[in-house]
Amino acid sequence: MPATLLSDRGVVEVSGAEARAFLQGLVTCNMDAVSESAAQFGALLTPQGKIITDFIISQQGDSFFLDTPLVLMADLFKRLRLYKLRAQITLTERTDLAVGASWPEGSGIADPRDRNLGWRLIAPRPQVELLGQNEAAYEALRVSVGVPKGGVDFAYGDAFPHDVNMDLIGGVDFRKGCYVGQEVVSRVQHRGTARRRILRVELTGPAEPGTPVMAGEIEIGTLGSSAGTKALASIRTDKWADAKEVATPVTIAGMAAQILAL
Repeated sequence: MPATLLSDRGVVEVSGAEARAFLQGLVTCNMDAVSESAAQFGALLTPQGKIITDFIISQQGDSFFLDTPLVLMADLFKRLRLYKLRAQITLTERTDLAVGASWPEGSGIADPRDRNLGWRLIAPRPQVELLGQNEAAYEALRVSVGVPKGGVDFAYGDAFPHDVNMDLIGGVDFRKGCYVGQEVVSRVQHRGTARRRILRVELTGPAEPGTPVMAGEIEIGTLGSSAGTKALASIRTDKWADAKEVATPVTIAGMAAQILAL
């Protein structure tokens, strides 16, 4: 069974009598669906609807753990503290904890984004470190199932949830009440105006993240994560549709490439 420490992840704990209600008014996912046996994928947005950071939220006892990018953990903690006001909660940066993954089976809690990503484990760092460091294999798995990663497949602070498929992988609940940025996200959903998506790409050679995706002479997107011949790219779907209509070949770094439909 493959498993790995995820060294690029950090943990923020939110606990207290009002923790669930506090998070429900902030995050894109439905906190009522979070339990000790079910995690949820969500994000904290700006009032303009752009992603500040995303996370997987799980519950252990009376606490909720936000498994988030390590480089954004301190910023997430500060932002939650700003929203805290008089809420009866406690916020803690859990530097003593680490995040691990195992697939296709394992211990912990099922990854809510895609069942093929296996299981997430949040535990004391020495325990998680026993899983070893097999992060390259995990990244290859993530790319193969088409789950985007912030910082490489999209830029935090510059992407809307629909741009990075959060609506397709369980990251947004459109039936819950209000949360920060909800009005913008709901408008995009209602109008069907999302023009950018993260799509899987088949490569014929290596290419660096940030390489333009071209349809003829027109740039239609940007390459993100890659693993061997598989990659993810942020694609302008309207431009790709135009290219497909006239059978314009797609290239990346001058090499033939194939964009796969959602």
